[in-house]
Amino acid sequence: MTEENNHKSTDATQTLHPLLEARWSPRAFDGQALIEHEMQQILQGARWAASSMNEQPWFYYYVLAGTEGFEQFWECLMPGNQPWCKQAGALVLAVKNDFFAQNGKKNGTAEHDLGMANAQLSLQALHMNIYSHFIGGFDRNKISQLINLKESSTPVCMIALGHRGETEDLPEPYRTREVGTRSRKSLSDIAKAW
Repeated sequence: MTEENNHKSTDATQTLHPLLEARWSPRAFDGQALIEHEMQQILQGARWAASSMNEQPWFYYYVLAGTEGFEQFWECLMPGNQPWCKQAGALVLAVKNDFFAQNGKKNGTAEHDLGMANAQLSLQALHMNIYSHFIGGFDRNKISQLINLKESSTPVCMIALGHRGETEDLPEPYRTREVGTRSRKSLSDIAKAW
């Protein structure tokens, strides 16, 4: 059994929904592959996200642990992310479509809308006791070539998904980062009445 989440917020969170308070990005996964049914449930969370003009300008490519595809996605990660991602249950590539399908115009909200879908994906996963860690450190050209991504789409992030593992199984410096105190800017630093 893993230790409790050491990343609970240090400020008053009694008004937060429990899923929001519990959400964090662990690096310690147990190596158990997710199953197709779990992935379908998680992706349903993303599917129901809001988007400009209901465009839903996102697409997800996913690979389950233990498959050749997982190894290929893993090889696209930057070296600093490879050690801890090796034990993830699945790797996901989140892609935005740069143009509206309806009229061919540039979609200036596509990345925002993908972010909305990603947030819902992570909360749906957490509801299932599956954790997510979003990754910006990967070779976008390499993975675009691997999946033969069309030029009108852009890879935005990768996501490691999985069940929690043991922190002590992580190599350093990841082990120390795993037990650090979770912190956020104060509410007054990010918002004010106008």
